[in-house]
Amino acid sequence: MRRNRPTAPVPDQGRASTGIPGLDHVLGGGLPLNHLYLVEGNPGSGKTTLGLQFLRDGAARGEKGLYVTLSETAQELHTVAASHGWSLDGIELFELVSDEGLGVEAEQSILHPSEIELGETVRGVMGVVESLKPERVVFDSLSEMRLLAQNPLRYRRQVLALKKFFAEQGCTVMLLDDRTSMGSDSEQQLHSIAHGVIAMEQAVDQYGPERRRLRVIKMRGIKYRGGEHDFVLDTGGIAVFPRLVAAEHRMQPQARVVGTGIDKLDALMGGGLACGSNTLFIGPSGVGKTTTALACTLAALRRGERAAYYLFDEGLSTLVIRAKALGMDVQEYLAAGQLKIVPLDPAEVSPGEFSHMVRAAVEEDAATTIVIDSLNAYLQAMPGSKHLMLQMHELLTYLNHHNVVTILVLGQHGLLGEMRAEVDMSYLSDAILLFRFFEARGHLLKAVSMVKSRTNFHEPTIREFRMSPQGVEVGQALTDFEGVLSGATVYRGNIPLLGDRKGTR
Repeated sequence: MRRNRPTAPVPDQGRASTGIPGLDHVLGGGLPLNHLYLVEGNPGSGKTTLGLQFLRDGAARGEKGLYVTLSETAQELHTVAASHGWSLDGIELFELVSDEGLGVEAEQSILHPSEIELGETVRGVMGVVESLKPERVVFDSLSEMRLLAQNPLRYRRQVLALKKFFAEQGCTVMLLDDRTSMGSDSEQQLHSIAHGVIAMEQAVDQYGPERRRLRVIKMRGIKYRGGEHDFVLDTGGIAVFPRLVAAEHRMQPQARVVGTGIDKLDALMGGGLACGSNTLFIGPSGVGKTTTALACTLAALRRGERAAYYLFDEGLSTLVIRAKALGMDVQEYLAAGQLKIVPLDPAEVSPGEFSHMVRAAVEEDAATTIVIDSLNAYLQAMPGSKHLMLQMHELLTYLNHHNVVTILVLGQHGLLGEMRAEVDMSYLSDAILLFRFFEARGHLLKAVSMVKSRTNFHEPTIREFRMSPQGVEVGQALTDFEGVLSGATVYRGNIPLLGDRKGTR
């Protein structure tokens, strides 16, 4: 009978920070020391910037760094660093293509690969490493070395020789590869040689800036976070936003219901908004979804809580002015920092970056109420509805684990009759508050109803709803109306409406 032997614990390995906190998080603490890593991506994906951040982090820790360049000049690297506001002090730049190598007296040129040049290139790298003895090395780029080799076998042998040499010297190495002149066989060879592989990608949609993502394809001996992670390349360098995994953020749930600040709306909803749940406000444009979300946010602020409002559809000044006109002035809370209203352009923000913003609001600013207004615009920041569902599911689950009150606003197409939404969020929502227009006595009126709640026993009624200078008002149940939800309203009684005086309008 075969016995299962206890597995030995994985020994702790020293780590080298990449200089990018988000990437270190993806890697579980950074790159294991004294190994060779492949960073691949098309030109412009951010490899050079990543390499420079890696070396600058080492220099800040007192470690020697070496940047070996076959494809860029030292002046170009200084220009790249200056664009980020960086200095390359403490980093040695070694150009394998010098002015002497391009002179008339040089029979060989790096632009004309040969066996002699490949050997000289490798010996040049080894020579400078032996003299400088750096802890961190960036080699840019392997595509030039591949051109020099011309033969896949020779290319593999030279890379293996460099790997062995760097390991003996105690270097942590990043090999940058722009995938030019590269077949599938060469790619697999590199992946098998390297201790770890990081792929950087950029994609350009029909509108807006390019979107960048990275993925750890391989990393021996450590547990890392798989999948694609959004990142941005901007002034100041690279910022990586690790993919959110809600299961890592479980907390003790709280069975608590908070009020919306509107008594009759609380009654309709079965007491109010449940902590650790999300409520979808759905209805046509102009029906009052944003105003109701603001009223709920204001109630949380008056309780002394903190809130974050993510605004995709309108400007900050427009929202604040409209709120003040409806008796919901939030200026004092904005000035005190208790409320953050963040206007966002869906064409500029990636899903990973947005999740990072929400996490920061919850974990760093202690926000207990989060509003996303609206999902229609947020959808435009996503590569497709499938990804929207997956990422939104993780985000909502994360917020629920942190006992946050989450309000989602979703606009429907159309005003009366049958309506449709760009995406079906009903199955992800813990509660759904439905807004509708209806016509009576020659007026365009509004109705609100609670159609779903996983946490509260709610009213099955439909109530009249309106906005006034006093804020949001909710009226009696519309028992004498039929067809309010369908938009084909039939009036069958004398129920006084919110605008009636003494029962008549």
